[in-house]
Amino acid sequence: MLSTPAHPAFLKTAVLLTVLAVTQGCTADPRSNDPRLQAVATTGMIADIVGQVGGERVMVEGLMGPGIDPHLYRASAGDVRKLSNADIVFYNGLHLEAAMGDVLEQMRGRIQTVAVTDSIDRGTLLAPPEFAGAYDPHLWFDVSLWMQAVEQVERALSARDSAGAATYRANSRAYLAQLDSLHRWVQARTQEVPAERRVLVTAHDAFNYFGRAYAFEVKGLQGISTVSEAGTADVQRLADLIVERRIPAIFIETSIPRRTIAAVQLAARSRGFQPRIGSPLFSDAMGDAGTPEGTYIGMVRHNVNSIVDALLDTSPAP
Repeated sequence: MLSTPAHPAFLKTAVLLTVLAVTQGCTADPRSNDPRLQAVATTGMIADIVGQVGGERVMVEGLMGPGIDPHLYRASAGDVRKLSNADIVFYNGLHLEAAMGDVLEQMRGRIQTVAVTDSIDRGTLLAPPEFAGAYDPHLWFDVSLWMQAVEQVERALSARDSAGAATYRANSRAYLAQLDSLHRWVQARTQEVPAERRVLVTAHDAFNYFGRAYAFEVKGLQGISTVSEAGTADVQRLADLIVERRIPAIFIETSIPRRTIAAVQLAARSRGFQPRIGSPLFSDAMGDAGTPEGTYIGMVRHNVNSIVDALLDTSPAP
């Protein structure tokens, strides 16, 4: 918590908000000659939606690149300048970008900000009791639920740029058709894993929507937010489960240090059973631009193939 105005986090936020105030009045937009709508998105998954729906009418810039943890990400002065020069800002909401909360709040009334999850029925969201009454923000791992975020982006772009509404709708329909096919592919691919072996052990609880949608039991070492730290007791508890259930594979995530899951593997090995560590999963961030995993569809396909292949492989871990 912030105990005094001298706290470093308070000072950093104050500086950023000062930058925001200054840039609103004094900074010329270097893209002012670009006729396209200027959009900024917090995560790669959201930037991908905006790019798909916006097409050639929208220039989108993502703030958080590969390997970035949005739970802990704090906006830099450069980020604030990008945000202040945007026509519209898209973010996830549901406290995913918790460390950016002050900056996003200050944008309201100055820049149009849109939480892509705002229109989703809260009755369809997961609200784990340990998350202090808030919702699990990682809904992009249920492809059918993430499709509603696409519709939210379409509505926001159409409202901001009514001349492009027909284009946004056509692009949205085309992308939603791709996501519907992706959802059906995930359903079929995950069913290749026998029901008793559908246990997904990961570094943090980012995959609960995936588990609900595709019939997996999900066990995360850390909580829903990576702000929480996993302790020795958490490692031992998870190791006991892995040994008892003979879970053949566990997974690291690209945005979380490998050491967390490596400790679980070591604890399980000390009990006489060694799970393999599967291919890294993309959880809170996508892969590098220009790669299949640098798109939402490619990220989902990579994750599902990695999970299924590892859980079906019962050979001894190396």
